[in-house]
Amino acid sequence: MENGAAQPVIVAIDGPSGTGKSSTSKAVAARLGLSYLDTGAQYRAITWWMVTNGIDIEDPTAIAAVAGKPEIVSGTDPADPTITVDGVDVAGPIRTQEVTSKVSAVSAVPEVRSRITELQRALAASAGQGIVVEGRDIGTTVLPDADLKIFLTASPEARAARRSGELKGADVRSTREALIKRDAADSSRKTSPLAKADDAVEVDTTELTLVQVIERVVALVGEKRAER
Repeated sequence: MENGAAQPVIVAIDGPSGTGKSSTSKAVAARLGLSYLDTGAQYRAITWWMVTNGIDIEDPTAIAAVAGKPEIVSGTDPADPTITVDGVDVAGPIRTQEVTSKVSAVSAVPEVRSRITELQRALAASAGQGIVVEGRDIGTTVLPDADLKIFLTASPEARAARRSGELKGADVRSTREALIKRDAADSSRKTSPLAKADDAVEVDTTELTLVQVIERVVALVGEKRAER
């Protein structure tokens, strides 16, 4: 490209919760001047809408019937990622325990996944400088042609400690059990399960600080760009 400008790069970062995925993705995007998308927030947003509108979360048919109704808009600035549903700011409400406990059931519904996947692909396609997209099925399903795919892992103990730290005073043991349960649900669902893409680079964050993880991913992006 002219003027030595870096080519746009699409980075997919997958993995279960508590691996440092969000913090890493946001920091890498900010460092490299890329857009940022938290796909989990989109699934939380549609779950929040379902709960708010009294949709029976136990009934996949009821969920599928209204999956196209809410208008979900994601801001992709890593310094200030926003999310609205029908014009309402839901950044806070989507993080409640109620939404967290129901997001796996809602996101397992194929109609929900195809609707949200469409949104994600459109955002990635419109990111002029490139984008860091974090989630559970980005490298395998949403953006299988991503320039760089990273799969973050960590031990259940490390992940529970991090999550309970985020959840202020949450019991580590119950957090660990909830994480393992959610992993099982997300890994076993028929549509776009949580899985590592064959060509993804696995980064185990158990013994790494957040800064070390960020440096590792930034270095991987640099290597990928140098190959072009």
